[in-house]
Amino acid sequence: MLPAIVPLLVLSMVVAHPPSSAARTSPWDLRSPSVGGAWAAFEGLVDAELGDQKTGVAELKRYLHRFGYLPSNLSDHRRVAGRDGNNFTDVFDEVLESAVSLYQSKLGMAITGRLDGATVNQMMAPRCGRYAFFSGRPSWRRKAPVNLTYGFFPGNFIDYIPRAEVEAAFRRAFGRWAAVIPVRFVEVEEYGAADIKVGFHGGDHGDGEPFDGVLGVLAHAFSPENGRLHLDTAETWALDFEKEQSPVAVDLESVATHEIGHVLGLAHSPVKEAIMYPSLIPRKRKLKLHRDDVEGMQLLYGSNPHFRLDSLLASETSSAARIGNVVNVIRGGCLWALAVASYVKML
Repeated sequence: MLPAIVPLLVLSMVVAHPPSSAARTSPWDLRSPSVGGAWAAFEGLVDAELGDQKTGVAELKRYLHRFGYLPSNLSDHRRVAGRDGNNFTDVFDEVLESAVSLYQSKLGMAITGRLDGATVNQMMAPRCGRYAFFSGRPSWRRKAPVNLTYGFFPGNFIDYIPRAEVEAAFRRAFGRWAAVIPVRFVEVEEYGAADIKVGFHGGDHGDGEPFDGVLGVLAHAFSPENGRLHLDTAETWALDFEKEQSPVAVDLESVATHEIGHVLGLAHSPVKEAIMYPSLIPRKRKLKLHRDDVEGMQLLYGSNPHFRLDSLLASETSSAARIGNVVNVIRGGCLWALAVASYVKML
């Protein structure tokens, strides 16, 4: 059975938010660098609804099918859904309406089944490449205390951010999760032996989930116990937006924290403030774990005995020195303790 994968995309309940007063997104918003990329053509589908036939609907169906909102087994619905093999039609049919409604529910939006401006704007946003949900409750089945190793793929490493800074960002990202669950993460030099394998890759990189260039899918990760975590080399990754001025720069640490959630077994959340929400616009940092993230992860692994939920709600810090249980790195056969703290929680 192939491992489930999660694109920057728990066990959480679906929440439908009431429509906002600005139900329609302006054309300027739809064309901003925060959205678009691989899915910019969806702008032409605003206000499409059941019964319409528009160029681009077939591509939208492929998008929804790719991310798990349109059924993968359409053998009973091919006539209705307009699917012949891998071909979809441009007809807005009942199956698409249901898929749009499911998409809206999973992303915490008003459930209308229509392609209103807010829905299209969200579909155009850069996102994780994983399915919206996992089957079952995948997790790393290890005897307590759980220790997981992680390593970096030696090739294709980005050259415009110092490697030491990238590694430090991942230590902080792993530390956020370690602060809330009884799991310890150890960085190792031997990539092939690591439980969690982190790598930068571009295009078709051999895992059946090719990247699509700038924006679109930013990264993806496989569910336990596969352990692969891949980031698209086509993106402009950043750790400091003062230094990186590109309008399409993507915060590496935010995406790393999200994808680690998938590696540990969490699917996407409909809570927009959560780390596990499936999309992240350029030049935005999201580093604070939401209560939804914490409760979902603790359903899988239990709670870190040092973690207190009120600390999560009160703290805004993301300092590596205050994130514990992950700061060990194996170098040359030696175990170096870089930090040991009994807390924090932050995204």
